[in-house]
Amino acid sequence: MTERKPNQKNWRPSTKLVRGGQRRTQFQETCEALFLTSGYVYDEAAQAELAFKGELDRYIYSRFKNPTVAMFEERMALLEGAEVCHGTATGMAAVFSALAGYLRAGDRLVVSRALFGACRYVACEVMPRYGIDVEVVDGTDLGQWKAALSRETKMVFIESPSNPTLEIIDIQAVADLAHKAGAKFIVDNVFATPVLQSPFALGADIVVYSATKHIDGQGRCLGGAILCDAEFSEENYARFLRNTGPALSPFNAWLLVKGLETLTLRVEKHCENTRKVVSYLEKEKAVTKLYYPGLPSHPQHALAKAQMQDFGSIVTFEIDGGKKEAFRFLDSLKLIDISNNLGDTKSLITHPATTTHQNVEEAERLRMGIGENLIRVSIGLEDPEDLKEDLAQAFKAL
Repeated sequence: MTERKPNQKNWRPSTKLVRGGQRRTQFQETCEALFLTSGYVYDEAAQAELAFKGELDRYIYSRFKNPTVAMFEERMALLEGAEVCHGTATGMAAVFSALAGYLRAGDRLVVSRALFGACRYVACEVMPRYGIDVEVVDGTDLGQWKAALSRETKMVFIESPSNPTLEIIDIQAVADLAHKAGAKFIVDNVFATPVLQSPFALGADIVVYSATKHIDGQGRCLGGAILCDAEFSEENYARFLRNTGPALSPFNAWLLVKGLETLTLRVEKHCENTRKVVSYLEKEKAVTKLYYPGLPSHPQHALAKAQMQDFGSIVTFEIDGGKKEAFRFLDSLKLIDISNNLGDTKSLITHPATTTHQNVEEAERLRMGIGENLIRVSIGLEDPEDLKEDLAQAFKAL
């Protein structure tokens, strides 16, 4: 394979998204090559020995490294300004590996309360099984962060904006507190995407993604990513990932590479459409509460404006009623699909209390603001007028 261009780090984000990490074979293809192979052959046995010793840099096995996956990883690392990216099979594989690859029995983990249901399960139920002490704090309350991080801590984990109530956490402030406590700081940046928020610039040590969402953005595949510096990766993640096997498939990596090429265009259009839908929802009488960081009424609007480029494609709202009315509303939609996924070209809607956060205890779910009248919408790339008309006719069913 030919050498990659040497000046990629100087490229602007849109160029990195299209050309970052590209590796052409001797055939000089325009589109990135897809290497659907599990293994690789050697000219002689000594090569295999040296490769497994780490003394020969080459592909060994696609659970360890694959050329197509490497292109996705390098493109993501260039985009984020990270030294290393590890592609994983799913977003949850990224979250679990980011925690489990570093934490040890007796360590302390502090997490924000408003987490995606599966993230909360991993942090609050799985990690304690391995002897990890876990403390949960309200992410928007700096007083709680100061108290929780007043003693030695190994790791801090947040998502901002949060799923599904779109809480915005002061990433820089929490990063400063985490580092004073000796902790590594992980940010799940999935709602913001790499286009709208740069956690490393705000003090994060590790950034994780479900690439299934906006990065693929077309409902085609699963994938995840862990980004960090090279030394931390070598000490904590490289061997862990190689031996536990949450590997990203080459085919999915190829789809994600192609998804990155249009990420900026899609996210900008997502945000534009979402603003128009939010403007309509503000006037809808059946909506009793509206969650969107772009609204001046959002409690962390100023913070969101300071640390994000735009406010994203997710809007959450409460309706007058409970589960029965929420289900009636969802069932009345004719264009927007009921689905627990998000970040898709198609607009998707879900009822978090019975899907993404169903397994969170009711009292804790309510403390997170997830009642039975709460609905989350991921705004897609359809004409916003069609989306508004679909929402309007579904509201009439109430």
